[in-house]
Amino acid sequence: MKRESLVFAISGTFFGLLVGWMLGSQQAPPAAPAPASAPAVQTPPAATPALDVQRAADLERTAHAQPTNAEVRAQLGNVYFDAERFDLAIPWYEAALKLDPTNINASTDLGVCYYYANQVDRALAQLDHSLALDPRHAKTLLNQGIVRAFGKQDLRGAAQSWQRVLDVAPGTEEAKQARQGLDGLKAAHPTAGSGGQPGSGGSEPGRDRARHD
Repeated sequence: MKRESLVFAISGTFFGLLVGWMLGSQQAPPAAPAPASAPAVQTPPAATPALDVQRAADLERTAHAQPTNAEVRAQLGNVYFDAERFDLAIPWYEAALKLDPTNINASTDLGVCYYYANQVDRALAQLDHSLALDPRHAKTLLNQGIVRAFGKQDLRGAAQSWQRVLDVAPGTEEAKQARQGLDGLKAAHPTAGSGGQPGSGGSEPGRDRARHD
């Protein structure tokens, strides 16, 4: 999969169906499956990308030989990320950021890995770190929106993030995906797509805390 954003893995109509399912499921008991009215999506199982074992081994040898090399650690994180081995990517991104906390791409990728590892609060906190480095980083804002929406069901917070993408990066692929997200929210829940302040039912990023090209 592409590392650019979570949203890029959810294309077109399917993104809208996911948003519709999420909004519909808010009205159902917590343990219930997707509402019966939600359209069934028949898709073949996605094949897990193959891990480039040789490249990973070569990079690990370099990393062990160069303990202060942040870039090689970020590259290792990328290799494992591309193979959807998020559990293996996490420690390498963390190591890269310990050496170079300003690597915004590694930071955002780490946040995405945390999300896939079901560590939503850590994902949002890491995305906050990326935005502290660059508040206009469109890919981070795009990912923040999807984590807010699907990880916290903070729909107004998600709308804020996606609206921010439109503001800082109009005409880009990120803006196209953000617009799809906003349109999906508005279609299913008009008040959620306004981009206003989150209501009492939402969770602000970082509130509960203890991301590449």
